[in-house]
Amino acid sequence: MKQMIDGSLNHFWKISYGQIYPTLKLLVDKGYARVHDTAQEGKPDKKEYQITAEGTEALKRWLAQPIADLPVEKNELLLKLFFSRHQDPESTRRHLDNYQEKLYVRYDTYKAIKEMIAIRLADEKDAPFWLITLDYGMRTTQAAIDWCEETKKLLIKEE
Repeated sequence: MKQMIDGSLNHFWKISYGQIYPTLKLLVDKGYARVHDTAQEGKPDKKEYQITAEGTEALKRWLAQPIADLPVEKNELLLKLFFSRHQDPESTRRHLDNYQEKLYVRYDTYKAIKEMIAIRLADEKDAPFWLITLDYGMRTTQAAIDWCEETKKLLIKEE
């Protein structure tokens, strides 16, 4: 389950191992999901979770609720840039270069996911919605890459 989350939701919704199973237990306790143990040879039983009709209704109610606030991003690079007057300009440039390189890797990951959806999952009913969320990630990542370039140019002018 964690692998499935890491391969899809983790790009925009972080969740730890410590959150997954307590949340699943809560969903079962509320009647929103049911769990079935499946025996595996030479391994512990596998727990398989399935959403119930009541869980589907709860999901629909949650989906219908308006978004209350814009999320606040915790970004270590921005925090370091905010205080960059206290470090040498070369360190600031290295931070930007390193951040931009990570953004390129993320963008390449998104491109690979998009290709995988187009090739293997295009017939899935959820595919258009996966592509919409993926497009958001690609656009914001590209904007951050462009911002890095502009910021580095600005820093060069300041020197």
